[in-house]
Amino acid sequence: MTTAAHDLLVIGAGPGGYVAAIRAAQLGLDVACVDKEELLGGTCLRVGCIPSKALLESSEHFLTTQEGLKEHGILVGDVALDLPTLMKRKDRIVKLLTGGIDGLFKKNKIRRYQGTARFISPEVVEIDGPEPVEIRAKHVIIATGSVPAGLPGITFKGRIGTSTEALAYPEIPGHLVVIGAGYIGLELGSVWARLGSKVTVVEYLDRILPGMDSGIAAIALRVLKRQGLSFKLSTKVLSARQDGDTCIVEVEGAAPISCDQVLVAVGRAPNTAGLGLDAAGIAVDAKGRIPVDAAFRTVAPGVFAIGDVIGGAMLAHKAHEEGIACVEGIVTGHGHVNYDVIPGVCFIDPEVASVGRTEDDLKAAGIAYRTGSFPFRANGRAMTLGRTDGEVKVLADAATDRILGVHIIGPRAGDLIAEAATAMEFAASAEDLARTCHAHPTLPEAIKEAALAALGRAIHA
Repeated sequence: MTTAAHDLLVIGAGPGGYVAAIRAAQLGLDVACVDKEELLGGTCLRVGCIPSKALLESSEHFLTTQEGLKEHGILVGDVALDLPTLMKRKDRIVKLLTGGIDGLFKKNKIRRYQGTARFISPEVVEIDGPEPVEIRAKHVIIATGSVPAGLPGITFKGRIGTSTEALAYPEIPGHLVVIGAGYIGLELGSVWARLGSKVTVVEYLDRILPGMDSGIAAIALRVLKRQGLSFKLSTKVLSARQDGDTCIVEVEGAAPISCDQVLVAVGRAPNTAGLGLDAAGIAVDAKGRIPVDAAFRTVAPGVFAIGDVIGGAMLAHKAHEEGIACVEGIVTGHGHVNYDVIPGVCFIDPEVASVGRTEDDLKAAGIAYRTGSFPFRANGRAMTLGRTDGEVKVLADAATDRILGVHIIGPRAGDLIAEAATAMEFAASAEDLARTCHAHPTLPEAIKEAALAALGRAIHA
C-alpha cells in the first residue's frame, strides 16, 4: 500500500463533496477526493436528480405529443414510444455531466482516488480500491451522502426496488405501486404514468408532499389524480413480496395490492456505514447522522461533515452551500449557510416549489402573518402556454411585511422560486416584490400579483 499526504481529503464526490473540493483548490489547498464509483457526481448525477429529470422531460414530451398538440392545431399520427432510446438519452446526459466534473477536477488539480474510504485515525484514511493508498490529511470532509431508506417487511430484490431501479426499468410496468408520496415517489410515479403504467401511490400520512405547504400540496393531489395516478393515503404498508412475475403489497386494513413493480420511496438515510468512524472517535446520533457544530466540525480534530450525513434537508443544493461554507471556514475562518432560504422543488407537472416557512409552520408557531395568492389561470403567459393549473402564495409578516415564505405550484415553478429565494436572502418585504417591475407577459408576474394580494391590492385577481 502506498502513502500520500494532502491538505484536504474529501470523502465523497457528490454535490457537496465535489463542490467542496473545487472551492478548496480555488483557495490554494492541495486537495484530494475519494469516491467508490467510477463516475463522479454522487447519487444526484448518477442515479438521482439528473436522470430522473431527464426521464420526466422525455415522458412529458411523449404525453404532450399524444394528447396536448391538438389544441394548438398540430395534428400527428400514431405516437409510439422507443423506451431504449429514451433511456439512452438519459444515460448520455449523465455521462456528459459526470465527465464535466472529471474535467473540473483536472482543471483545479484535484487528485482523484477511486475506492472506499475508512478512517484509521482522525488524520489518516485508508483507501481500498484499484490502487490502495493510505492518506494523511490535515483536514477531512465527510460528504458521503445518503442511501434509500427501507421499510420493515420489505426486502429490495427482483421487482421490488428503490429509485435506482425505477430509473431503468427495462419495460413499462403494467401496474406500479409507489410506496411514499414525497418528491421521489411522485416524480418517478409521474414518469411511468405518462409512459402508460397504472400507478398507485401508497402513503402512511394523510397527505402528499410532507413538509410542503399543505394548501399547495392539496392542489398537487387534485392535479395528479386528474392525470390518472391513484392514491391510498393514511395507509400503512405491512410487507411486499414477489410471487413469480407478480408483486403483492400488504397494507393495513385493506385488501392486498397486486402489481408488476414496487418502488419504495420512503426517504433516504445517511450513508456512513463502513467509514470506520469509531477509529476517528465519531459516534452517529439515533438517526445515523454525524453531529457537527455551526462550522461543520465533528468531535474529531480536523474532521468535518456536510450534506445528507449531517441532517437537515436532503437536497443537492443544500450540500453545495455547505461544501463551500465548510471549506471557506477552514481557510478563511468564515463560512455561512442561510438555512431559512433553502428552496425545494418537486418536478411533477405542474412543478411544486417552496422556500421559507409554510402557512402550517406559521400557524403552529403563533406568528401573525398575511397571505396573498394569485392563480396561474389569470396569468397571460400561462394561458399562452396552456399551463394554467396552480397558484403562487406569498406569506409576509403581519407587523414588518418581511417575506416569510413563498410557495408555488404551476408551470416552471422550479425556476420561479429563485426570485423568491433571492428576495428573502436580502430580507425583502412583500411591498418590495410588489413594486418590482416584472416583464409582461411572463410567469413571474404571478409572484408580483401574489405579493400585491398579500397587501390587499392585487390588480388582476
